[in-house]
Amino acid sequence: MRNTRLVRPGSRSALLGVTATVGLSVAAVTLPAAADAAPRHPVRPTIVLEHGAFADAASWDGVVARLQRAGYPVVSTANPLRGPATDAAHLRSVLDHIDGPVVLVGHSYGGTVISQAAAGLEGKVKALVYIAAFLPDTGESSFGLTNKFPGSTLGQAIESINYTLPDGGQGADVYIKPEKFRGQFAADVPADKARLMAAGQRPIAAAALQEKSTQAAWKTIPSWSLVTTEDRNIPVVAQRFMSARANARTTTIDASHAVSVSRPEAVTRLIEQAARAVR
Repeated sequence: MRNTRLVRPGSRSALLGVTATVGLSVAAVTLPAAADAAPRHPVRPTIVLEHGAFADAASWDGVVARLQRAGYPVVSTANPLRGPATDAAHLRSVLDHIDGPVVLVGHSYGGTVISQAAAGLEGKVKALVYIAAFLPDTGESSFGLTNKFPGSTLGQAIESINYTLPDGGQGADVYIKPEKFRGQFAADVPADKARLMAAGQRPIAAAALQEKSTQAAWKTIPSWSLVTTEDRNIPVVAQRFMSARANARTTTIDASHAVSVSRPEAVTRLIEQAARAVR
């Protein structure tokens, strides 16, 4: 226990005690002002990742780990893969619960979704990053853009499974055949990992690939694009066309469509470039 010594009022020691107390009070008042004068670090944007067809949120795992180590808050969303309008509404609900600026990243069909979801959110979404992705204009569909250019072999690798809708109608989900998954989607991913990806792939509604986009946020939000030259889903010439049309800052890489899995360091690097440019 600390000892306390009594001091007679009016003594010199008492006066010194009062002076010391006043000095401490002044210091207590002035310290916050000094703290306020210190330079503030810019807020890091939240990185929101939207996967595409035939993948799931785990396809971003290598990217998420690197971004988190770099100090970025990250959200890897589960894309319903039902159609641009439905999926964009779902993504917007995710964005509504995030405070501060956002960098929105889309892979493959996820590019179609972020292009629609970010429209009108220029104050919040500071950058769009497209990873082996569609950058559709208003009135364009993912299916239409794929077939507009030569190079895709997806049509020979997929199968369709019908299901019953709540209203009694019929819908169809599209998968990549497991035996063709690695060659079509993830040729540069180790075979054991590709088998796991094939087993866990998320199907996309066939109608989603034909539904036309109604918004193109890349017209008003700065954009970045990673073009994959060994892509068998979205032809490389299509990726280059869409990236140039959007005036996106474009990087080219020799990688398969599953570039976020096979080359997460390159994907992370491009996302960080976008994040730093808009801070």
